[in-house]
Amino acid sequence: MPALTPMDEFFVHQIPEPFPNVVTHHPHWRDSLFFVMHPRDHLGDVAILTMASFPARQELDSLQLGRVGGVLQFARHSRPFAGDPHGMTVGPVAIEIAEPFRRIRLRVAEVPEAPVAMDVTFTARTAAYALRRGTMKAGHEIIWDQSHMVQSGDYTGWFRHAGRTVSVDGWWGQRDHSWGIRDHARCPMWQWFAIQLPDGMLGGWHWEYANGARVFTDGCFAPAGGGEPVPVIDYRHDLHWIDASGSRTRYGRDGESVHGLEGRLEFVLEGGHRIGVEGRGTWAARYGPYGGGQNLLAVRTDDGREGIAIHEITGGFHHHFFPVARADRFPPNG
Repeated sequence: MPALTPMDEFFVHQIPEPFPNVVTHHPHWRDSLFFVMHPRDHLGDVAILTMASFPARQELDSLQLGRVGGVLQFARHSRPFAGDPHGMTVGPVAIEIAEPFRRIRLRVAEVPEAPVAMDVTFTARTAAYALRRGTMKAGHEIIWDQSHMVQSGDYTGWFRHAGRTVSVDGWWGQRDHSWGIRDHARCPMWQWFAIQLPDGMLGGWHWEYANGARVFTDGCFAPAGGGEPVPVIDYRHDLHWIDASGSRTRYGRDGESVHGLEGRLEFVLEGGHRIGVEGRGTWAARYGPYGGGQNLLAVRTDDGREGIAIHEITGGFHHHFFPVARADRFPPNG
């Protein structure tokens, strides 16, 4: 007899199975939340909180990442489903969807295993934008098959690290929600960008094969105040790793010399409007064996708007960003 959960009482089923079964049983199927917060007008602390469900291994986890007091932070909390696969609590971390697509509360208890305690509320400053489903295979194997949404928000509240309390009132940042299959170690390269500007947000996802051929691009410019997002229909990047002195450097295998990222992005929006963005910054989170990570950048558009961005570049093999492969059987051939 299949096990039922409280979610099975609701009109939410998409396949003829009880929750938390998914349409494709896969070790890398995940349902994941991500929140990042930072000052709106300068490079400083950045706090990142995630939570994800992994049906194949019957587990939830939550990652704490970021750069606080100039030091990169990391912690992983986890718990088994144990009859509650949908409750958004993992160890000291609790996420409350107070008002869908509008207001979310994030809490981390002040305990030794949590490097950063927090009580923070995300309030939407743009509409949520749903990216189309993206898929990538290596031969017959599914490496990536996910849907994804992005949204910019205002953050209020506080976080505390090593006895120091930081107010996040007036901070900006991003959240996303993705669900599906992602075998991170065998993804050649993706970029996730969240560019916060005074009049709105440029956000999205971009994937490439190792040779630089495009797999997928989707994103939007979402105006502040909740106006209708305008889709991104083309995206070009000229980005480079930089070392501690600010000079360009090569990633090699593990990026030992890399301290940040700089370069230029160019977006074309539906209707033909073009936006150029120049940026430079340093690590906000490093991904270790998965390659790359997230950088916090100060940015300026060609028309003079200034803002702060999170730019994620990660992957296992790419001619420019990750020239030394760290896994086997990459797409498209496997």
